[in-house]
Amino acid sequence: RLRPGDRLPTVRRLAGDLGIAPNTVARAYRELEADGLLEGRGRAGTFVADDDADHAAKAAARAYADTTRSLGLDPARALTLVRRALET
Repeated sequence: RLRPGDRLPTVRRLAGDLGIAPNTVARAYRELEADGLLEGRGRAGTFVADDDADHAAKAAARAYADTTRSLGLDPARALTLVRRALET
């Protein structure tokens, strides 16, 4: 059973293990990535995507980081603000 963050085998390895064409595995990986179930990280590999809540929280965190940077806040101050917000 795969969990969010688990790394999948390479296309060639999985194709070899299953005895199917690498293009078939590559297509399946692409389709699963397009559906948001897998996350390709370039040379690092392909991973099971985070669940919806984790994905949404990471997107919100990225947006918050971008906003605080654009406002000129240093990271320590930005973290203090978010900790306070989480406590309420």
